[in-house]
Parts: sequence; C-alpha cells; structure tokens
Amino acid sequence: VRLVESGGGLAEVGGSLRLSCTTSERAFESEAMGWFRQAPGKERQFVASISWNSGSTYYDDSVKGRFDISRTNVERTVYLQMNFLKSEDTAVYFCNSCGIWASDCHIEGLKNDYWGPGTQVTVSS
Repeated sequence: VRLVESGGGLAEVGGSLRLSCTTSERAFESEAMGWFRQAPGKERQFVASISWNSGSTYYDDSVKGRFDISRTNVERTVYLQMNFLKSEDTAVYFCNSCGIWASDCHIEGLKNDYWGPGTQVTVSS
C-alpha cells in the first residue's frame, strides 16, 4: 500500500489550501477514507472521513464548516479542501483507510500501521 499526500504549504490565516492523497490500494473503491493531522508535540488526530461512495462525511468539531472532504474512486484520490484556515490548523496532514465505516474512522483510522509521508500545512498569522 502506498499513500502519497500533496498540496500542503504556507497559508495565511483565513486562507485556503486543497490537499490531495493518492493511493495504490486496489481496495480504495470499497473503503472509507480519512484525513488526519499531527501537530508538533501532539498525537495524531482525526480530521475528516468519507464513505466509499461519498454518501457520508464526518468531521472533527474543530474543522466542521471550514473543511470539506471528497473523493474520486476512478483516480483513487481523496481530497481535503481547507477554508478559513486558523493557526491551530498547522500540522502534518495524512490520509489513510478507515475500513468499512466512515463513522468509525476517528477510531479505526488511527489504528493503521502504515502511514505515508504526509504533507506539511503551516498557517501564519
């Protein structure tokens, strides 16, 4: 399994970034996917998840109303549109599989052993 995140960078408070994650995993089309982040000195945390058919999405309260997760199964890619960025959004962002249920991603997704390199997001004020 190979996960490659991209799209991170430097943004101003109130700005936007769009992250992408591409996987070589053939089961992508049947799995829920999630985005996670890890700030310096903190544990990795759940950000957002999406069901296999894009029918359901879930967000951590800290990003609800500002971030939007989407996916395209044909290209095995999941996206995270981040708007109204805050300084506390600064972190390395990762994507990963959540298994069957997007609603469980905040628990199951963090159990993954393999993680890609992530993409750094820095929000400056």
